[in-house]
Amino acid sequence: MPETASPRRILHCDMDAFYAAVHMRDDPSLHGRPVVVGGDPAGRGVVAAASYEARAFGIHSAMPAARAVRLCPEAVLLRPDFRRYVAESEKILAIFRDYSPVVQPMSLDEAYVDVTGRLGDFASATAIAVDIRRRVREELRLTVSVGVAPNKLVAKIASDHHKPDGLTVVPPHRVMSFLAPLPVRRLHGIGPASERALQAMGITTVADLRGLSVDQLLARFGSWGRTLFQYARGIDDRPVRTDHVRKSLGTERTFPRDLADLHAIDDLLGEMAAEVAGGLEHRRLAAGTITVKVRYPDFATHTRSMSLPVPTAAAAVIASCAHELVRRTDAAVRTVRLLGVSASGLIPCDHEQLALFEPEAAVPTDN
Repeated sequence: MPETASPRRILHCDMDAFYAAVHMRDDPSLHGRPVVVGGDPAGRGVVAAASYEARAFGIHSAMPAARAVRLCPEAVLLRPDFRRYVAESEKILAIFRDYSPVVQPMSLDEAYVDVTGRLGDFASATAIAVDIRRRVREELRLTVSVGVAPNKLVAKIASDHHKPDGLTVVPPHRVMSFLAPLPVRRLHGIGPASERALQAMGITTVADLRGLSVDQLLARFGSWGRTLFQYARGIDDRPVRTDHVRKSLGTERTFPRDLADLHAIDDLLGEMAAEVAGGLEHRRLAAGTITVKVRYPDFATHTRSMSLPVPTAAAAVIASCAHELVRRTDAAVRTVRLLGVSASGLIPCDHEQLALFEPEAAVPTDN
């Protein structure tokens, strides 16, 4: 990757097992135990998060909760508490914003921070990352892994490089060598299906991927092939965007294994709806439109939206809309690699107004 006179300094901050860590911090009896946050294992609940102790048994997000219990009978199962996670997330973001106003939250537990030209009293972006990790540990009694790099692509990969509680710094001159030996699945956007397609072409590492021409990648992956060509070389010009003017609020999850069970999808949509609702309420917003996003293994992506006669911040309403919308896709007959739920048409509301938007007050109408 060519060096520039003034390379960007981007941090990707990713909380470690965030949902589980919050519960473990607040309940000392959970310390060191395999904690699983998710739905009811007696039904069709799925895992939303797992502590590192639970991950050692092979438990991961989106796994059926019943299977998690089979893998680790001594696991402590907890239901998600998104109000608590949202409150903690705001404290975390407040710390990040002490170092730069250019903060882009990607979910409740991760964010990009652009410190280019904003080092202040710190000698380097690395020094800022060290101080962020110290403050999160001391002030919130949680841990965060941080990647430091000249762009978002590499910073995100770096933050996952030495989890949990890790710090990985990739200066511009090391980007190519850092990426080269990594499996191609570590690049943003490459999931199981595209990994299999690349393996069929003899491509397993980022270095291998660099051996394909842009024309070969375009022929196999369409327009996304050009992005793959750039990512293999550590090129990513995407800016870190702030969310001061919020037009929508949402969450999405890419699954380690494609989902084929509509009931499990419903459970996940319910959890995601609760997360979106928590974000709306915390920001004193209500949504007039709910959208579901579904991506299949071949990367075909469909969205379905629904307008509401009364704006809402109620999790039950958002979940009801999401359940109806997903049935207007092929999720019942095709496996799913990504799900998303988002709220748009946002209006400001105070807490008294939000209290009026109860589930029975909002009847979905098709958009």
